[in-house]
Amino acid sequence: MKITDVGRVLWAGFDGPAVDEHVRELLKLGAGGFILYARNIESPAQTRELIAEIRAFASDRRLLFSVDQEGGRVARLRAPCTVWPAMRALGNTGDAQLAREFGEAVGRELRAIGFDIDFAPVVDVDTNPANPVIGDRSFGREAQLVSRLGGAVIAGLQDAGVWACAKHFPGHGDTDTDSHTALPVVAHERRRLNETELPPFRAAIEAGVAATMTAHIVVTNIDADVPATMSPRVLSILRDELRFEGVIVSDDLEMKAVSANFALGEAATAAARAGVDALLVCRQLGAQEEVVRALFDAHRSGKLPPLRLSDMQRRIERTADRFPPPQPGDLSVLGCDRHLRLAEEIARRGA
Repeated sequence: MKITDVGRVLWAGFDGPAVDEHVRELLKLGAGGFILYARNIESPAQTRELIAEIRAFASDRRLLFSVDQEGGRVARLRAPCTVWPAMRALGNTGDAQLAREFGEAVGRELRAIGFDIDFAPVVDVDTNPANPVIGDRSFGREAQLVSRLGGAVIAGLQDAGVWACAKHFPGHGDTDTDSHTALPVVAHERRRLNETELPPFRAAIEAGVAATMTAHIVVTNIDADVPATMSPRVLSILRDELRFEGVIVSDDLEMKAVSANFALGEAATAAARAGVDALLVCRQLGAQEEVVRALFDAHRSGKLPPLRLSDMQRRIERTADRFPPPQPGDLSVLGCDRHLRLAEEIARRGA
């Protein structure tokens, strides 16, 4: 296995709105996917051209382009794309059909620009009023509501041809710490997890969700030693108990919950060994190179089981095969009257 083969499990971010040396180095590294942020996006047309240009550099393989387009405060695409209310407003409506229509609309806009994956919906149950990172990104405070609406959004997104990604497993809703800045700890017994945190993920799997994102949180009653992203015990719940067959993707390994507590190469290797299939490293080229090199070395040394990297690659490829590659679309769908009316209805009914 070559280092570029290993790179296929890296989904990477970069700075700026144009192809630069960083992007070229990622392509040389074999990166299999890219995540775009507001810093990469100037306009829909520019974003579509940026994605097309990067794809053209890797005509021998399919690249996957992803974005966080949840609605509310976490939405990288703004006007002239449709500006959607926070998912709490959608949750307040309690209307699964409206949620499905929302998912379809978001998916249509993303595919027109060229995206394959939306890192949405958040299916964390917002049970902690002091939570600094979830809040109104969640549909609500009841597991049944989050399950029902989360499944509907997933169905809508994927009907439109975009991967949905349920996040953040096994549940980031009851923390009072932001994993972007520190390592949260959850002390719930398994019974509580079964009743509150896990049902929305079960519903997402029943809806056929393509991907699930891990949370950088320590769940002490399952594994007190490492975050869920790096824990075989936690991820075995997702893979073996809930029977999830899609792609497990890490949250960004550069977040402080991981990077302030573990060497990135070691964290990436532990995550891969635990069951993560795609590793998000969202900004620094040095960190991205460290992750790929560590996985390559772990594969050669046997620190990773011999077939693990192949399994990761096959799972990504098998999931990608479910969704036709996006073709440059008619941007008139962005912020169209139908979508604007839908956004207005969600805001009005969810107020």
